[in-house]
Amino acid sequence: MKVLLADDHRLVRAGLRALLDSIASVEVVAEASDGEEAMRLMHELRPDVAMVDIAMPRLSGLAVLHQVCAAGLPTRVLLLSMYDNDEYVAEAVRAGAAGYLIKDSAVEELGLALQALERGDVYLSPAISRKLAAAFSAGRASPGLTARQTQVLRLIALGMSSKEVARELDLSVKTVETHRTQIMDRLQIRDLAGLVRYAVRTGLVGTDP
Repeated sequence: MKVLLADDHRLVRAGLRALLDSIASVEVVAEASDGEEAMRLMHELRPDVAMVDIAMPRLSGLAVLHQVCAAGLPTRVLLLSMYDNDEYVAEAVRAGAAGYLIKDSAVEELGLALQALERGDVYLSPAISRKLAAAFSAGRASPGLTARQTQVLRLIALGMSSKEVARELDLSVKTVETHRTQIMDRLQIRDLAGLVRYAVRTGLVGTDP
């Protein structure tokens, strides 16, 4: 896996580079100190993954993410942040981020995040997943989804068909299918298995639904 590392703090980059270099399957192909440099290198090198700090000069991590998606680049963007701010996470998921990793996470999380991205999954730090689970329990929506879409996602992940979800939520089958399509688009997930993994990882359903 070829990785681009983008962070405006030299010491942070050095620490992350050391961790990445210790992972046999990872090759750091370049480093960037601001968002514009990160975009230039992504166009030039086409890395598999770009680890991008959410707060950078010239272009923020979120702005980089939007440009990567708009340009149709193959690189998957893993955002790095000091904060588990709900609004940042929601915008990141809506914009197509492949993951959101909190900087004070356990070291092992970096490897887990990259493994998830390699499988084509979306990775969220456990701290964020716990917040999502708490938000769902309180009746709030998952990042990037409306409250109704969160309900639909949970029922789909529990194994219900569109017809069963429609009956449970008193909706038409067509409306459920529309919600399902919108959920997959917003989460950048392309199959049912991916939706189930996302629902488990974010606490919407248990590991044995």
